[in-house]
This record gives sequence, C-alpha cells and structure tokens, in this order.
Amino acid sequence: MANHMQLNFQDASSPIMEELMQFHDHALMVALAICSLVLYLLTTTLTSKLTANTVNAQAIELVWTILPAMVLIALALPSLRILYLMDEVNEPDMTLKAIGHQWYWTYEYTDFKDLTFDSYMTPTSDLPMGHFRLLEVDHRVIVPTNSTVRVIVTANDVLHSWAVPSLGVKTDAIPGRLNQTSFLTPRPGVYYGQCSEICGANHSFMPIVVESTPLANFENWSSLLSS
Repeated sequence: MANHMQLNFQDASSPIMEELMQFHDHALMVALAICSLVLYLLTTTLTSKLTANTVNAQAIELVWTILPAMVLIALALPSLRILYLMDEVNEPDMTLKAIGHQWYWTYEYTDFKDLTFDSYMTPTSDLPMGHFRLLEVDHRVIVPTNSTVRVIVTANDVLHSWAVPSLGVKTDAIPGRLNQTSFLTPRPGVYYGQCSEICGANHSFMPIVVESTPLANFENWSSLLSS
C-alpha cells in the first residue's frame, strides 16, 4: 500500500515485482555513473587550460563508440530477461478471468463451477473503519498463497487496465481480445490496485483488491461461494 509522500515503489509482493525493482535500481546506478562521468568531463573542460587535438584521435572515437554500446547491453540483457519472465505462464495452479465494465470488474474462477461475482467500489458512506477510501471493494479477489495464478483480462465495453502495482501486474483489458498475465504471492496479504486506463467518467472509481490466503482458507471460501 502506497503512503503519502512516498518516492519509491510499493513493497514488492511477488517475485516479478522484486525483479522489476532490482532492475530499476540497476538502471539508476548506470544512469548515475553516466551523469557523474559527463559532469566530470564538463567540469574538467571548463576549468582546464590545456587543450588537446582530437582531429585524429581514433582511440577516443573508439572509446566513445564502444562504451555506450556496452552500457546499452548492460541495460538490455536484464530487461529482456524480465520481459520473458513476465510473459511466460508455466503450468498455472488456477485461472482467473477479469472482465472490465463501466465501472466495475467481473471475476470468473474458470476452474470452479458457477464461481462468478461482480466487484464494485465500496461507497464512502458504507466503508468500515480502518479500510481505505476509494480502494476497498464489496467483493475481493481471493487467491491461494504460493500458487501461480493466471489472469485472463478482457473488457465488455471500452478499454480498461487491470493493474496491481505491488504484484508487478498491469494488463490492458481490450473488448474482443484476451490478454493474459500471471502472479504468485509468497505470503498472505491484501494488495490494492486500480484501473490504469482512462475509461470514462468514473474511471477513478473501479479499484482492484487481491487478497492472498492460505490454501485451506481459499478452499473453504470457494466451497461456500459456489454452493
């Protein structure tokens, strides 16, 4: 959950989000090194009285051609690895279908019979004490802990986007098209997200709440809801 005046990411709650945060830190260190080098060279050029003839400086040209290429490779390789990990869905333990509407979500647990519900934002007047305004819903998405969940995302009317930042998940919901993503929650918790695609007047009022529980609790919840 994000805090006021927070400058960094939310705490990672999935392996993919941990990878994304590590790559973010890696890219920032590369950018810091580049900025420091450029600042040093500018300072040296402006303060030094010595001049050098660079008309035939093939060695310098070789360095400032190879060095940027090496920096790009240092950024591209881990980036491609994370893109592959985010796209790959290997043998999910369960499948969840999220359908975007104006302005609520419909969830279908396709591995269970008749386990479908709509999820609306809880109005402020009905909000229980201690819950988050504009982020709480009347029906949460319940998933088992330490289980790979495949999410199939689509929309019924206009473009939406199913996004939960702490899980590292953001997938567009497009009418007539099925997009998929996956996540794994290593520990129990409640994770908040929102529609991240401008979808109309009430775009700001269709939150997403994912609650991760132990497998036994999830089985009890699913049996009660489907009966």
